[in-house]
Amino acid sequence: MSKILVTLNEKSYEISFDQPLPQTDHLTVQVNGETVTVQIPNPAAPLNDHTWMLVNERPYEVMFDPDLRWVAGKKGLHPVDVRDLEAMSPRHHSGDGRLKAPIPGLISRYLVRVGDQVTAGQPIVILEAMKMENEVRAPMNGRVEAIHVKAGETVTRGTLLVEIE
Repeated sequence: MSKILVTLNEKSYEISFDQPLPQTDHLTVQVNGETVTVQIPNPAAPLNDHTWMLVNERPYEVMFDPDLRWVAGKKGLHPVDVRDLEAMSPRHHSGDGRLKAPIPGLISRYLVRVGDQVTAGQPIVILEAMKMENEVRAPMNGRVEAIHVKAGETVTRGTLLVEIE
């Protein structure tokens, strides 16, 4: 049985579950000790392809960040933190300072340098995609520890751009 701790809008939920069988779209989980049945339409699809699920036969329209930093639903965007309670070493938590490319594109320019102090939401890098400039912002307050991609390089979605500690 696997155990994770999910924090959603600053409220934590301990979730226990057995690994689902391949090709099954139903999963029975324990949420804070209560049994819940979850149905996901295509469990093999990437996380951000899921647009709905059934929880105890009740439909929910949802959208997940591929890095599990947020989930969006009918009532807006909600920050999420997921931790594996059985991991030997702690996994980086959501919003840990790893800034990744949200879409494929060209790194136009950086607005910071290694060593700079930044605040959450501050623009860090300009990423060009489809002739539009997109600001990629700091996920947290901290100091720029590393820049992994040079200006002028093309990146794919999910490429690690900057680390902030």
